Amino acid sequence: ISMDSTDGLVRGMKVLDTGSAIKMPVGDQIKGRLFNVVGDAIDGITAVDKADGRPIHATPPKFEDLSTETEVLFTGIKVIDLLEPYAKGGKIGLFGGAGVGKTVLIMELVNNIAKAYAGLSVFAGVGERTREGNDLLREFIESGVINYGDEFLHSMEKGGWDLKSVDTEKLKESKATLVFGQMNEPPGARARVALSGLTVAEYFRDGDGEGAGKDILFFVDNIFRFTQAGSEVSALLGRMPSAVGYQPTLATEMGLMQERITSTKRGSITSVQAVYVPADDLTDPAPATTFAHLDATTVLSRKIAELGIYPAVDPLDSTSRILSPAVLGDEHYNTAQRVKETLQRYKELQDIIAILGMDELSEEDKLVVSRARRVQR
Repeated sequence: ISMDSTDGLVRGMKVLDTGSAIKMPVGDQIKGRLFNVVGDAIDGITAVDKADGRPIHATPPKFEDLSTETEVLFTGIKVIDLLEPYAKGGKIGLFGGAGVGKTVLIMELVNNIAKAYAGLSVFAGVGERTREGNDLLREFIESGVINYGDEFLHSMEKGGWDLKSVDTEKLKESKATLVFGQMNEPPGARARVALSGLTVAEYFRDGDGEGAGKDILFFVDNIFRFTQAGSEVSALLGRMPSAVGYQPTLATEMGLMQERITSTKRGSITSVQAVYVPADDLTDPAPATTFAHLDATTVLSRKIAELGIYPAVDPLDSTSRILSPAVLGDEHYNTAQRVKETLQRYKELQDIIAILGMDELSEEDKLVVSRARRVQR
């Protein structure tokens, strides 16, 4: 399976067998850098040594190495922290159709959490727009998550992009590494780039040297493209398609990747995965397979986005495994349940309001509507 464009390849060309899997570079040298699926630097700064790299195919941590502690990861976004809190070392899915704000919410989470926890982040751009990757890099440099040095920042503010002025020592102080396999890449690259990003996250979590034993954030945008690329590769290999034309190995491929995203006794990987929902249908096999692996789901709703409320989180569709008194305490849990009850009652009253108007409601229901609208805002 090709990891790059096959233009110009002809029968009879010589092929070099490296005898090993794709390897990703490791060490402080990878902080603040951009890589492609095979671990080559694509930011135009300097080449990176891959001699001691880690192969992208690995087994999940052993049972005895896993950590079972539950701790809340505060994001600074009220609707998430109150109604569907994230677990440190958990897997979180951002579900939504096209244009409801998945990528923007990921950028907000990277910014908030990188600053609050001073942890390392790995961002895997899987089959998304190249423009979004460019926006993300600029955002990271401006916010200081990636440190190119003061001289480069001044040239960037004036509209320049002078890579010769990048301070390579300051670069090692960066809090993020980016791995991209965008829409224009062949399916082989898009099917593997999530594993390349995960390998970097695993190194930061429990690798040797500085950066080991840390709490890592691993962002995937978009996990649906990982499934889509697997479907394309499956068709190229001539396998029989299963439901809705997806590959027959859909659950296996997803499971092999998701099982590696976990907390060990040395550190944790908290994964935030944007999941594109085709035609806003949550029963589609791709999002449905992803659901099984997640600890929390944040569903972004087009209806809420149309009201001008951002992030457009649907509090009634979104869920969290740790929304319980045992983890959060009674006060937090009871408040969250009361808020959900108010919003659910408001949802039930919306049809009556649309047909008969607010005046036909009882005083109690008018109070519920007033409260729900204030809570939404």
